[in-house]
Amino acid sequence: MIYTVTFNPAIDYIVTVDGFKTGRTNRTASELMLPGGKGINVSIVLGNLGIPSTAIYFSAGFTGDELTRLIQEYGIRSEEIRLTEGYTRINLKLRSIEGTEINGHGPDISSDELQNLKDRIGLLRPGDILVLSGSIPASVPQSIYGDIMKQLEGRGIEVVADAEGALLMNTLSSHPLLIKPNRAELEELFSVTCSDLEQIILCAQKLQQKGARHVLVSLGGEGAVLVSEDGAVFRGDAPEGKLINAVGAGDSMVAGFLAGWQKKQDPEYAFRMALCAGSASAYSEYLATGDEIMTLMDSVKKLPYLIRKAN
Repeated sequence: MIYTVTFNPAIDYIVTVDGFKTGRTNRTASELMLPGGKGINVSIVLGNLGIPSTAIYFSAGFTGDELTRLIQEYGIRSEEIRLTEGYTRINLKLRSIEGTEINGHGPDISSDELQNLKDRIGLLRPGDILVLSGSIPASVPQSIYGDIMKQLEGRGIEVVADAEGALLMNTLSSHPLLIKPNRAELEELFSVTCSDLEQIILCAQKLQQKGARHVLVSLGGEGAVLVSEDGAVFRGDAPEGKLINAVGAGDSMVAGFLAGWQKKQDPEYAFRMALCAGSASAYSEYLATGDEIMTLMDSVKKLPYLIRKAN
């Protein structure tokens, strides 16, 4: 079973406002409420590909109740860890003003509530996969992903870590199956400018040297790079399509990689699935359906390109 963990989920309230003006009352032309959070996104895309998973997440208040209802509408198995105070956040996204969002802060998580999560994760079994994805509230230590991975060491459980900065770096010594930084995150981690392919590959290899097994670097509209566990390097362009909504594309890549990995245990095939899942979501109003992903898979069988052989 695949389990995803989301520390700070949200209800995404997506609105279109025609002719938005500051200092005045504006009215929405369209409204949409969706479950939000990186781990939850991974579970939804996996479900769209016919792969069951369990979404574990913290929730609070009446907005937490609504979040659970929205998740269950997608047929995803959900396990909420209820917080005694606060409310699950609402993120406002103004679709008609490109890139404009107002994200909520989210509730604090106490040490006892954090222990409830660790106890739940302690029930995972050999062969399970755990996806640790997204940001954490300020009340949670930056070591938490690494702490969880150390808790699982030696138990035959694979872990995927999709995070930034110290949150990601603290996982590497426990050898995550996959990490998925983007170009900007590589630049921040290593204080460099990743202006060419070789610099991107070098940074990814440094993360491998620190313990990561597969490093998938998302490059937005330019596709992605995979440095696989055996040292092979693959480069893939994004399949052709019209960008509609990039939110969740990176999470879709994680889901696509896991789907491909479970099917064939082949990094090249998993990488192609990741490319197609990420692109299909970027070309859709919301997260891609399984049909949308597989249509791209059928159209790009020549991708990705092996640019460096395995060791």
